[in-house]
Amino acid sequence: MNDSYLYIIIALLPLTAGMLVTQVNPYHALVIRGVLGGVAVMVDAVLGAADVALTEALMGTMLSITLYAVAVRSSLVLRLGVIEDQLIETNQDSNFQELINDFRSIFSKHYMRLELIPYNSNQCLRNALIDKEVHATCAPLAASKEFAETYQTEIRVQRIYNIIESEISSPNTVLKYFNILDTGGQH
Repeated sequence: MNDSYLYIIIALLPLTAGMLVTQVNPYHALVIRGVLGGVAVMVDAVLGAADVALTEALMGTMLSITLYAVAVRSSLVLRLGVIEDQLIETNQDSNFQELINDFRSIFSKHYMRLELIPYNSNQCLRNALIDKEVHATCAPLAASKEFAETYQTEIRVQRIYNIIESEISSPNTVLKYFNILDTGGQH
C-alpha cells in the first residue's frame, strides 16, 4: 500500500507551525492556528487515533481559538484618557480631531484600536494614568500663546511611546513618557 499521502499530511504539521510562529498579524495567526489544529486532527484520524482526533478538534482547535480570539481582541485596545469637554467640542476643535485621527492611523498599522475614555478633570486624568486605567492621556497644554491649541500626550507604556514618537505627524501634541515608578504610586 502506498502511504505517500500520509507523509504529505504529516509534513504539513511543521510547515503550519512555522507559519504560525512567524505571523505578525494576530488575526492571521488565529486562522493559521485553526489550520494547524485541522492538520493535527487529520494526522490523528489517519493514524487511527479517533479519540485523540476528536479531543484535538474540540479542545485544541475550537476552544483554544475562541479563547485566543477573545484575548487578542481585548489586548489590542489602547485606552486614551481625554477631558470630557474635548469629546463634546470635537466638532469645533479640528486640532484635537486631527490628533485623534493621527493616533487612530498609527495604531491601525499595529492592529490596535483606540478607545477614548472621558474624565471630568486633569486630576482624574492623572489618577487614571497612575492607577493604570488608561495607557495614555491627552489633555490641553497649559494656556499660553506659544502652545495655543496644543495637547500634551502622556504615555505610560514605553513601547507605545516609541511607536507614537517615531510615527506621529501631527504638530498638535507634545509627547511625554510617564514613568509610574517616578510617582512612587502616590496620588
